[in-house]
Formats: sequence, C-alpha cells, structure tokens
Amino acid sequence: MSIADWFKARESNRYARIGEGGAKADVPEGVWSKCEECKRIVYAGELAENARVCPHCGFHFGLTAPERIRMLADEGTFEELDAEMASADPLRFEAVKTYAESLAGAREHSGLVEAIVTGKATLAGHRVVLGAMDLAFVGASMGSVVGEKLARVFATAAAEDRGVVLATASGGARMQEGMLSLMQMAKTAAAVERFAESRLPYIVVLTNPTLGGVTASFATLADVILVEPRALVGFAGPRVIEQTIRQNLPKGFQSAESLLAHGMVDDVVPRPELPAKLATLLGHLMPKTGDAA
Repeated sequence: MSIADWFKARESNRYARIGEGGAKADVPEGVWSKCEECKRIVYAGELAENARVCPHCGFHFGLTAPERIRMLADEGTFEELDAEMASADPLRFEAVKTYAESLAGAREHSGLVEAIVTGKATLAGHRVVLGAMDLAFVGASMGSVVGEKLARVFATAAAEDRGVVLATASGGARMQEGMLSLMQMAKTAAAVERFAESRLPYIVVLTNPTLGGVTASFATLADVILVEPRALVGFAGPRVIEQTIRQNLPKGFQSAESLLAHGMVDDVVPRPELPAKLATLLGHLMPKTGDAA
C-alpha cells in the first residue's frame, strides 16, 4: 500500500453504536486516548493538534511512519520511493508461525509494505530525502529490505543534492533473516560513509524505542542526532543488560535525557518543536546556491 492509499484509508472512520432501543448515538472509535504516563484521558482532537503529545505530562504517544512524514514534509511535496519493495523469505524461517505469515500479518495490521517509508520531499523548503520507521511492522526490525531502502535513500540524496532526515524506531535486527539481517548494519554504515563525501547534511531523530542494530549503525552516524523526550535508546534493552551483568542499572539509564547528559546525542527536542528545529538545522547545513557541494 502506498502512503497516499494509507492516508485515504485513515480518513474512513469506523463507528461504534452506543445506546439502547431506538435511542442510539454514533461515536467514532478512538475519540479518547489514555496516557500511559499520567493515566489521564485525552481527547483525540487535542492530541492530534499537539502532535500526539499528552498536554498534561508531555508523554509522547507513538506515531506511524505516514503520520511522521506528514508532520515533517511540506504539504503535497512527499514522493515515495521504492513503495512496493517487500521482504522475501530466504531462509524459509518457521517458529510459532512462518516468516511469510508474520509479514502478511504485519502488512494487514500496519497498512504498510515494509518497516520503513522513504521518499523525496521538501522540509521548510529544503530539498531532502525523508525516511520514517514504523514499529507496527514487525517491531520496525531491520531486515534486508529496510537496509536496501536506506542505502537507496543516501544514494538518491547524494545524486540529487538533497539532505537526509530519518526518524528511527526499532526493536533491532530481524531474526527471521538471520545473518542477512545483521549484514544491514555494515551496509547502512557504508552508505552513510559514502554520503558523507557529498558534504550534505544527515540528521536523525531517535524515537521511542530505538534499539539493536539500528542504534549500532546508521542511527548514530548522523551529523546531528536529535531524540524525542524520554525515548529509550540503546543496543540491548535494560532487562537484557541487567540479566547479563547481574547488576541494577541507574535510574534513567538509556533514556533520552541520560544520552544527552553523556554526550551521545546533540539535543532532546519535544515533538511539537521538531519541524522548526529541523528547518533551522537544514538552513545552516544545506549548501547555499553557488556553494561547492
């Protein structure tokens, strides 16, 4: 499904019938959401106006890849790349269910073809290639297709003198593809290295959670690394680390704020401020007309 089709599907609201006898009311599903942090009930319209950030405590609700792109790209400018590129099943992997079944379920659940959506757009008038990962697709794990789409992002940006802006979210490697999945770390890191020769900006936004091979490769190789408040970022999750070292971790370990305090990221940026922050960065980092690339 292309990103345009995804938006059309979202516009078709589903309704629940409420009431008894002849007295019934049509109430759209999803009118209210409960904040995971403060447990308060938030009206969906208010949440949407605030970039899906709780107005009471600042908790950042998850965003889908299409929602993220719609928030960042200038209206009407996004042109999706490699929209139909889909994962195969090279290992014929089978556990509780087959990999093919997992992929089919992820496509039905998310409405996406893969765990990342990429495309050309402008952001505050700056020419960029955008990419956003989606946890609803197999935990936004990085398999062969995700790695290939990312490599093409950097190649396209270099060829067309565009900056790169990526929003990451991932549980790590896609185990159903075995070593082929792990190879994407080297592949994406090499793509970043080649892109650096163009002297064009690469900015990444780490969102909750960004873990595993994504963190260990392209996500932490950007020129500027931003992160959303309270996002969990690391290689292994806190529970795995505690079980390995048999020690309790410090409070806030691997949180966005801890990463900033220890110099791993450049800034913690609340989501409503993100478009303006990216616009400012691109304004400083994109080559001006007449400058050498």
